[in-house]
Amino acid sequence: MESTVEKIKVWFRFVPREGWFPQDTEGLWATRLSADTARVQNVPFLQNGVVEGDVVRFQTDSEGLHWAVGRVSASGNCTIRVVPVPSGPLGRSPQAVHQHLSRFGLGGEVFSEEFPMMAFNAPAGGDFHGIKALLTQGQEDGWWHYEVGSATDEWWNA
Repeated sequence: MESTVEKIKVWFRFVPREGWFPQDTEGLWATRLSADTARVQNVPFLQNGVVEGDVVRFQTDSEGLHWAVGRVSASGNCTIRVVPVPSGPLGRSPQAVHQHLSRFGLGGEVFSEEFPMMAFNAPAGGDFHGIKALLTQGQEDGWWHYEVGSATDEWWNA
Protein backbone atom coordinates (compact mmCIF):
# COMPACT_ATOMS: atom_id res chain seq x y z
CA MET A 1 0.00 0.00 0.00
CA GLU A 2 1.45 3.35 -1.06
CA SER A 3 1.20 6.35 1.21
CA THR A 4 0.92 9.82 -0.21
CA VAL A 5 2.76 12.71 1.31
CA GLU A 6 0.93 15.99 1.09
CA LYS A 7 3.16 18.99 0.45
CA ILE A 8 1.71 22.32 1.47
CA LYS A 9 3.01 25.85 1.66
CA VAL A 10 3.03 27.30 5.17
CA TRP A 11 3.15 31.09 5.33
CA PHE A 12 5.01 33.11 7.96
CA ARG A 13 4.45 36.77 8.83
CA PHE A 14 7.24 39.04 10.05
CA VAL A 15 8.18 42.69 10.31
CA PRO A 16 10.35 43.75 7.33
CA ARG A 17 13.88 44.83 8.23
CA GLU A 18 15.13 48.30 7.39
CA GLY A 19 17.27 48.22 4.25
CA TRP A 20 16.25 44.65 3.44
CA PHE A 21 13.50 43.18 1.28
CA PRO A 22 10.09 44.85 1.63
CA GLN A 23 8.23 41.53 2.02
CA ASP A 24 6.42 40.82 5.26
CA THR A 25 5.59 37.17 4.50
CA GLU A 26 7.45 34.10 3.31
CA GLY A 27 6.00 30.79 2.20
CA LEU A 28 7.93 27.60 3.00
CA TRP A 29 7.20 24.16 1.63
CA ALA A 30 6.24 21.65 4.28
CA THR A 31 4.99 18.10 4.64
CA ARG A 32 1.61 17.93 6.32
CA LEU A 33 1.72 15.78 9.45
CA SER A 34 -1.80 16.37 10.78
CA ALA A 35 -4.76 18.68 10.29
CA ASP A 36 -2.77 21.58 11.75
CA THR A 37 0.93 20.60 11.82
CA ALA A 38 3.62 20.28 9.16
CA ARG A 39 7.39 19.71 8.91
CA VAL A 40 9.26 22.54 7.11
CA GLN A 41 11.04 21.19 4.02
CA ASN A 42 13.12 24.11 2.77
CA VAL A 43 15.45 26.78 4.06
CA PRO A 44 13.95 30.22 4.76
CA PHE A 45 15.46 33.22 2.99
CA LEU A 46 13.70 35.88 5.05
CA GLN A 47 11.99 34.33 8.06
CA ASN A 48 14.06 34.05 11.23
CA GLY A 49 13.35 31.63 14.05
CA VAL A 50 12.34 28.64 11.92
CA VAL A 51 14.56 26.13 10.12
CA GLU A 52 14.27 23.20 7.76
CA GLY A 53 13.02 20.19 9.69
CA ASP A 54 11.08 22.12 12.36
CA VAL A 55 7.49 21.06 12.98
CA VAL A 56 5.11 24.03 12.98
CA ARG A 57 1.46 24.46 13.83
CA PHE A 58 -0.66 26.39 11.35
CA GLN A 59 -4.16 27.71 10.87
CA THR A 60 -5.86 27.64 7.49
CA ASP A 61 -7.67 30.84 6.49
CA SER A 62 -10.85 31.20 4.41
CA GLU A 63 -8.75 31.38 1.22
CA GLY A 64 -7.01 28.08 1.98
CA LEU A 65 -3.66 29.62 2.98
CA HIS A 66 -1.86 27.90 5.87
CA TRP A 67 -0.44 30.48 8.32
CA ALA A 68 2.17 29.45 10.90
CA VAL A 69 1.11 30.12 14.47
CA GLY A 70 3.99 28.50 16.35
CA ARG A 71 6.66 25.86 16.48
CA VAL A 72 5.76 22.43 17.85
CA SER A 73 9.28 20.97 17.82
CA ALA A 74 12.74 22.11 16.79
CA SER A 75 14.90 20.05 14.45
CA GLY A 76 18.23 21.23 15.88
CA ASN A 77 19.23 22.50 12.43
CA CYS A 78 20.45 26.05 11.78
CA THR A 79 19.85 28.53 8.94
CA ILE A 80 22.78 30.49 7.52
CA ARG A 81 22.44 33.04 4.71
CA VAL A 82 25.43 33.95 2.56
CA VAL A 83 25.69 36.73 -0.04
CA PRO A 84 28.81 36.72 -2.23
CA VAL A 85 30.61 40.08 -2.48
CA PRO A 86 30.35 41.05 -6.19
CA SER A 87 33.81 42.67 -6.21
CA GLY A 88 35.37 39.84 -4.18
CA PRO A 89 37.27 36.78 -5.40
CA LEU A 90 34.05 34.72 -5.81
CA GLY A 91 32.22 37.43 -7.75
CA ARG A 92 28.44 37.00 -7.72
CA SER A 93 28.72 33.21 -7.94
CA PRO A 94 26.45 31.24 -5.62
CA GLN A 95 28.09 28.11 -7.07
CA ALA A 96 31.49 29.26 -5.75
CA VAL A 97 29.94 29.90 -2.32
CA HIS A 98 28.37 26.44 -2.35
CA GLN A 99 31.67 24.87 -3.42
CA HIS A 100 33.44 26.34 -0.38
CA LEU A 101 30.74 25.14 2.02
CA SER A 102 30.09 21.76 0.36
CA ARG A 103 32.73 20.00 2.49
CA PHE A 104 30.30 20.37 5.40
CA GLY A 105 27.45 18.72 3.51
CA LEU A 106 25.28 21.83 3.65
CA GLY A 107 22.16 21.91 1.50
CA GLY A 108 21.14 25.29 0.21
CA GLU A 109 19.05 27.29 -2.20
CA VAL A 110 19.70 30.46 -4.23
CA PHE A 111 17.30 33.39 -3.82
CA SER A 112 17.54 34.64 -7.43
CA GLU A 113 19.97 35.36 -10.24
CA GLU A 114 19.61 39.08 -9.56
CA PHE A 115 20.35 38.64 -5.85
CA PRO A 116 22.52 35.51 -5.42
CA MET A 117 21.97 35.08 -1.68
CA MET A 118 22.19 31.46 -0.60
CA ALA A 119 20.25 30.06 2.33
CA PHE A 120 21.93 27.00 3.86
CA ASN A 121 20.65 24.38 6.25
CA ALA A 122 23.35 23.36 8.75
CA PRO A 123 22.13 20.01 10.10
CA ALA A 124 22.03 19.18 13.79
CA GLY A 125 25.22 17.43 14.79
CA GLY A 126 27.20 19.08 11.98
CA ASP A 127 30.65 20.60 12.31
CA PHE A 128 29.36 23.93 13.58
CA HIS A 129 32.83 25.02 14.71
CA GLY A 130 34.27 24.40 11.24
CA ILE A 131 31.34 26.05 9.46
CA LYS A 132 31.59 29.14 11.67
CA ALA A 133 35.37 29.34 11.14
CA LEU A 134 34.97 29.20 7.34
CA LEU A 135 32.12 31.73 7.34
CA THR A 136 34.23 34.14 9.41
CA GLN A 137 37.32 33.61 7.24
CA GLY A 138 35.30 34.14 4.06
CA GLN A 139 33.82 37.36 5.41
CA GLU A 140 37.24 38.64 6.54
CA ASP A 141 38.74 37.76 3.12
CA GLY A 142 35.98 39.61 1.25
CA TRP A 143 34.34 36.50 -0.25
CA TRP A 144 30.91 37.04 1.26
CA HIS A 145 28.70 38.51 3.94
CA TYR A 146 26.72 36.13 6.09
CA GLU A 147 24.09 36.07 8.77
CA VAL A 148 22.58 33.42 11.00
CA GLY A 149 18.81 33.28 10.56
CA SER A 150 18.19 30.77 13.31
CA ALA A 151 20.54 28.73 15.46
CA THR A 152 20.71 26.44 18.44
CA ASP A 153 22.77 26.66 21.61
CA GLU A 154 25.07 24.06 20.05
CA TRP A 155 25.76 26.47 17.18
CA TRP A 156 26.44 29.46 19.41
CA ASN A 157 28.65 27.41 21.77
CA ALA A 158 30.71 25.78 18.98
